[in-house]
Amino acid sequence: MPRYALKIEYHGAPFVGWQRQRAQHSVQGAIEAALAKLEPRDHTIAAAGRTDAGVHGLAQVAHCDMERDWSPFRLSEALNYHLRPDPVAILDCVEVAEDWHARFSARERRYLFRILMRRAPATHLEGLVWQVKPQLDIAAMQAAAAQLVGKHDFTTFRSTICQAESPVKTLDRLDVTLVEGTHGPEAQFDVRARSFLHNQVRSFVGTLERVGAQSMTVDGVRDALEARDRAACGPVSPPQGLYLAGVGYPDDPFATT
Repeated sequence: MPRYALKIEYHGAPFVGWQRQRAQHSVQGAIEAALAKLEPRDHTIAAAGRTDAGVHGLAQVAHCDMERDWSPFRLSEALNYHLRPDPVAILDCVEVAEDWHARFSARERRYLFRILMRRAPATHLEGLVWQVKPQLDIAAMQAAAAQLVGKHDFTTFRSTICQAESPVKTLDRLDVTLVEGTHGPEAQFDVRARSFLHNQVRSFVGTLERVGAQSMTVDGVRDALEARDRAACGPVSPPQGLYLAGVGYPDDPFATT
């Protein structure tokens, strides 16, 4: 059976998250339903990472196995047709080796988080950012973020329902920058690692937002990390504003498309 890699964009608001759930609307379920329109049978796709309800995808990657040999362009076009009106789009499609796996072949996941800093209600960006009224101290947030980079026990920054075998992960990047957007200034977070714990990125952002609002010190973030205690974490940020921005592979299957 030929295998195809899909690069996927989606707006997370109408979905319960990526993962298929019985009698609920998920991104995975929507794509599998579209595949069943092309080849009538049960389909199961695998993704590089699962996103929670309300979290968006800019470049999620998944793979599917088909019985027919499809032109990748035709397959992506047919899927986009059957995905309407759901806010899901297949950005790219390539045929890959039968042993290539969207999750297990991945070497990096990249997340973007956007905090809009303005008093007026968000209109065009509603549901796409976390809006806060105070202007956050970006320099303090970046100084605190630097203490989280590297290999650590991240018990403080993972959900109590996280199913990972170990809380030890290596965080490759956590950069906080000020971006002067059209709709107002944003604090944007660039977060990268091979893999993440459940709610790890949102736990980072919620804690660092407290630093930016001067409700927590830079050293307090280091203390929270070393505590290895979920109670030491700041508030978990809302899902709005979080994007799975990209997935890295040793040989990028989309590089030549």
